[in-house]
Amino acid sequence: MTALPRIFISSRAYLLVRSLLGVLFLYAGVMKLGNLQGFGAVIDDFGLLPESLVWPVAVMLPAVELLAALGLLIDMRGALSAVVIMLLLFIAVLSYGIRLGLDIDCGCFGPEAPEARVYNSLHSSLARDMAMMMGAVYLYWWRQTQLTKQARQGLFIRNK
Repeated sequence: MTALPRIFISSRAYLLVRSLLGVLFLYAGVMKLGNLQGFGAVIDDFGLLPESLVWPVAVMLPAVELLAALGLLIDMRGALSAVVIMLLLFIAVLSYGIRLGLDIDCGCFGPEAPEARVYNSLHSSLARDMAMMMGAVYLYWWRQTQLTKQARQGLFIRNK
């Protein structure tokens, strides 16, 4: 077996990718909660929601990001699914913004995040989300191919 496949099946690689995704979602959630009004304005800039739903989504989305991030960091069952659902949502919204030719802050790491000034593009945000999705797919693959039957029944991935 070559070194590259050993790296992919390593439990350390699984831990690294899972931790990285968890930390990214934790950071994003904290930054958004730190400026809910600004994040609400970013959501409104996409023009996808009626005004009455902007504030509830601006509050709930970062809260869900935080919960999913914490769940991913402790390898709780369902957390990876929540992250994948959010990534699919983010990819769809960013694709919509790109299709419309919007030149706005994606709000990925909160409104007016430093990454928005550096990249200033929905394209780079979409690429980043696709890379995170690849990480999530790897985590699913690793779980399906590397965990023993006993671990799949709840010894490795926490049930609560």
